[in-house]
Amino acid sequence: MSALTRKQQAILDFLLDNQTQFPRPPSLNELCQALGLKSRGSLHLTLRGLIDAGFVEAMGHKRRGVRLTGKALALRESGQQLPHALPLVGSIAAGKPIEAIEHTEWISVPDQLRSEQSCYVLKVKGDSMIEAGILDGDWVVIEQRSHAQNGEIVVALIDNQEATLKYIEQTADEVLLIPANSSMEAMRFHPSQVSIQGVLVGQMRSYR
Repeated sequence: MSALTRKQQAILDFLLDNQTQFPRPPSLNELCQALGLKSRGSLHLTLRGLIDAGFVEAMGHKRRGVRLTGKALALRESGQQLPHALPLVGSIAAGKPIEAIEHTEWISVPDQLRSEQSCYVLKVKGDSMIEAGILDGDWVVIEQRSHAQNGEIVVALIDNQEATLKYIEQTADEVLLIPANSSMEAMRFHPSQVSIQGVLVGQMRSYR
């Protein structure tokens, strides 16, 4: 499941919170005016992401804009799609690789812990990243992308089967997935065995 960007979430929240302001589906010009935006082009790109996610649908007439779908209204009514919410898509191993299983839960995440790009949340299992301050039971916020710089903490999918959370070091011939635990060794793979699913941008912890 793809998460919404911060801009997409803000526009979706605006449409949900101001349904009575628009007796009919608002045009792009009306939305720009209401949101204080100068560029209709940037709004169109953001709305395209919401259309692709199934939260809004475009009206047929060129001068009309968009309207909320039943999916968006149902999520708001059920409380699942809350402001600043990201999808919690399962667990990630900080230790031996385990499968990251998708769920349909949502978890509230402050803006400061996410990036401008699409993000999702995973719950950490294991202790291989404890020296980086990432503990078993923590939630990590992952920016969804398929590339990373050496030294970043990534979600790596191994042989298209198992996912793990590790530091990454990449060369043309080898990928190292490095734990932050001095009692554990790095895992070595051919580049064809590893695909990057995202990069760590935030972390949350409960003490309850």
